[in-house]
Amino acid sequence: MKLIVAIIKPSKLDEVKDALTRVGVQGMTVSEVRGFGHQKGQTEIYRGAEYTVSFIPKMKLEIATADDQVKTVVEAIELAGRTGKIGDGKIFVMDLEGALRIRTGEQGAAAL
Repeated sequence: MKLIVAIIKPSKLDEVKDALTRVGVQGMTVSEVRGFGHQKGQTEIYRGAEYTVSFIPKMKLEIATADDQVKTVVEAIELAGRTGKIGDGKIFVMDLEGALRIRTGEQGAAAL
């Protein structure tokens, strides 16, 4: 099993969710987060004054999946989340040691 963590632009959330649904993802966790990467923040103008916002709003998706679905899930996120501009985000894939469905007690891939 793997845990896929994706950081994407908020405006791409619906497109990414739809793409993941089409490839069979049945569940994910979504969080509103803030951060920066290569763009190092952005400049905003408020009431005529210019200031720098160093933490940009992003969406964090966490998806637990079977090993054989990783490539499909990553490609779906990549294609649906891409704008071609700086700040599109990142995708991380990590080993997932275990999973347990609290309601039924199922463990491992069956719990996903």
